[in-house]
Amino acid sequence: MPDNVGLISKVRLGGGMVVGRQGLGCMGMSEFYGQTDKRQALATLERALELGVNMFDTADMYGLGANEQLLAPFLARHRAKALVATKFGYTRDARSPDDWSLDNRPEYIRQAVDRSLQRLGVEVIDLYYMHRRVESVPLDESIGAMADLVKAGKVRALGLSQVSAQELLQAHAIHPIAALQSEWSLFAREIESEILPVARSLGTTLVPYAPLGRGLLVGPANGLVLEQDDVRRHFPRFQDENWRANQRLVETLQHSAGMLGISTAQAALAWLYTKAERLGVDIVPIPGTRNCQRLAENVAASSIRLSDAEMDSLETLADAVQGAAV
Repeated sequence: MPDNVGLISKVRLGGGMVVGRQGLGCMGMSEFYGQTDKRQALATLERALELGVNMFDTADMYGLGANEQLLAPFLARHRAKALVATKFGYTRDARSPDDWSLDNRPEYIRQAVDRSLQRLGVEVIDLYYMHRRVESVPLDESIGAMADLVKAGKVRALGLSQVSAQELLQAHAIHPIAALQSEWSLFAREIESEILPVARSLGTTLVPYAPLGRGLLVGPANGLVLEQDDVRRHFPRFQDENWRANQRLVETLQHSAGMLGISTAQAALAWLYTKAERLGVDIVPIPGTRNCQRLAENVAASSIRLSDAEMDSLETLADAVQGAAV
């Protein structure tokens, strides 16, 4: 059991493994958000562990397998302290980088987990997610195959990503689902009406990804500039008039955060932690960063709570966001 989660508060993932109340999304260390720096990424991983962050989130298709490989030496040094979460589903790999097909068949799952174990250099994956659901494959077949991995000792706990409330219920009836990874932030609140109450009733921990709106909620003063190969250039929220309108919203958020003596990113994360507590659900957000200073800033936000008036003020911004997230 990891023994370094005393620097930030902790929760039990689905009532099981103890994790720090904030994880680290590692995707951007290998792909999608412009140029990467391996040395800087590794330094950020080390610093995260020092701060009590002990759940590191990756996927087999991030960097076409390179993201899992990036984590391998870090995990080898800190396996007693670091938990690794990875995902299967997308068939995209180095041989077919533009293939965004999905596969949830049991035979594919068995192959995918072995490849991830090899790339990560571990004997067991702490949390194994279905990255996306394929409706043509019966859920009982996919979850059954995942449950078999637990029995075989290859996986400790199961997670799902971006499923409906009904799918979560169905899956949990087959095998306990420890974590549900869905987008949830001040600017993306769709899960609150149906999915969140089901997760709460099942004791499933929510793992909000993109809790900073893919960088949008970090704030304009930080000068978010999208490089030519940055995938966000293709997202409606980052394009043309939507981008300009949303930047104006973030400027307002920045002003509100300044009045509270915190950063824009901290205000956005504090909103999420406060909202989750008020809705009675455990969360482990996984903001991604390659920067040690940003990491420390994000971790500090895990202990910030907002008043009713402050929450109401921020939520008026959420109602005005322009464009789809992806």
